[in-house]
Amino acid sequence: MATIRDVSKETGLSVGTVSRVLNNRGYISQETKNKVAQAMRKLNYQPNELARSLSKSKSSILGVIIPSLRHPYFANLVSFIEEEAGRNGYQILLFQSNDKREKESMMLEECTKNRVAGIILCSGQFSIVKLKGLEIPVVTIERMQEHASASIECDNLTGGRLAAECLIRKGCTFLLHVSNVQGNEMPADKRTIGFVEACEKAHMQHREIPFSEALYESMDYHDFLSKLLDTFPQADGIFCSSDIAAAQVLQICNERNITIPGKMKVIGFDDIPLAEMTSPQLTTIHQPIKEMADMAVTMLIDAKERKVASVITMAVSLRERKST
Repeated sequence: MATIRDVSKETGLSVGTVSRVLNNRGYISQETKNKVAQAMRKLNYQPNELARSLSKSKSSILGVIIPSLRHPYFANLVSFIEEEAGRNGYQILLFQSNDKREKESMMLEECTKNRVAGIILCSGQFSIVKLKGLEIPVVTIERMQEHASASIECDNLTGGRLAAECLIRKGCTFLLHVSNVQGNEMPADKRTIGFVEACEKAHMQHREIPFSEALYESMDYHDFLSKLLDTFPQADGIFCSSDIAAAQVLQICNERNITIPGKMKVIGFDDIPLAEMTSPQLTTIHQPIKEMADMAVTMLIDAKERKVASVITMAVSLRERKST
């Protein structure tokens, strides 16, 4: 297997110079870049996609930053992004932020070092300052758009309204909404606005309850939801801002012999595959995850070509199943 020393010998350049070319550090002439790229191809020395991009004016790598691959929503999203990127001749470089700010610099440095053509950002904790100074196009998915080249959101406002209207139409008299992470401003907050507007219009009793970031990261809502049902025993309809939480509502109701949809009706959000695997199957707000992934890749390529930035809001729909 060829090494960087073999590339150095082939080109007549020092190992240090070859290393600077590979890591894109300092001024390097195009002639030197071409010489290294040619040697890498001849020796089949390809530590990463840099071997293809060195002699071109553009890279074919897209950086993708998500909070966690453990979450089914992000696992689906990444799968669709990778498929669409491949169809367009791109590969992805994937990072899990775990929503930790201390990992920001490392991930952005890796994206820069690997000369990514752009970044699809699905993590909500990135500081605006770091994005502002980044000379790489960024497309966000369900994250705040500030300093991004383009942004994709689903119609969260309509989603919240559709959920409330469904529960009201089914005869519920007291609604709960398990909303979003407390103190973390996100486009998904509009789900709560739509829910409240529909409840107020129908003069429906309702409560909205956010949860902690730690709870979101663990995806274990059992104790939180149990206390919620203890606090509001009169509730007969629950809308959760994720299918993960809604599925756990079904579990707790089963443990307490609360029949669904008899005594309690439950709606989630996202329409991940899990929604059809629960018992009963979960009514949810369908978020067009594949279409959003496809659009993100297209918009990132457009942004890289310096086309006009934009914000795209994609339609959602109610997928009614047995939990209502």
